[in-house]
Amino acid sequence: MNGWEKDKRWSDRYLDEIKAILGVHLIGEPPVEEDQERNTDLTVLRMNPVRIGVRIRRKEYLERYAGEFTIRADRPNGHKTELAKIIEGWGDYFFYGFGGDEGLLRWALCDLNVFRTWFNRQLIRMDKGKYPGVLKTNHDNSSSLLAFSFSEMPDNFIIAKEEQCIAAS
Repeated sequence: MNGWEKDKRWSDRYLDEIKAILGVHLIGEPPVEEDQERNTDLTVLRMNPVRIGVRIRRKEYLERYAGEFTIRADRPNGHKTELAKIIEGWGDYFFYGFGGDEGLLRWALCDLNVFRTWFNRQLIRMDKGKYPGVLKTNHDNSSSLLAFSFSEMPDNFIIAKEEQCIAAS
């Protein structure tokens, strides 16, 4: 099993908890007329596919990196990165959190359209060839990430967040 598969298996254990959170924030109650006239008790906020990227970091990184989020920006093997996919227009939302044995400890649901607009504006303002964010390399040199501070993002970037949510076991 390679590193990606191992990391994916680890983070996938939080998917049921993440889906429950997303349901709260992406499914709404319609106006009463919808229920009375159209048999509608709940509505999904969009009918097109909604694409959600998920990144869960390990609990030991929470204290040090709680105020930031990272997006993979470079892979030496040449595979397309999350940053490239986001900039190309893929993904509607980004679920970013920290998890431990007890479940999700902190998370944020973010709007990738807001991020794309912000990122492109930052590119225009910066030196050629320089990306916004802080470039960090994984300890095993398998990839590089750009770290962004939540505080530097526009106010409408974060749709919902939970600062101390420890799931019931």
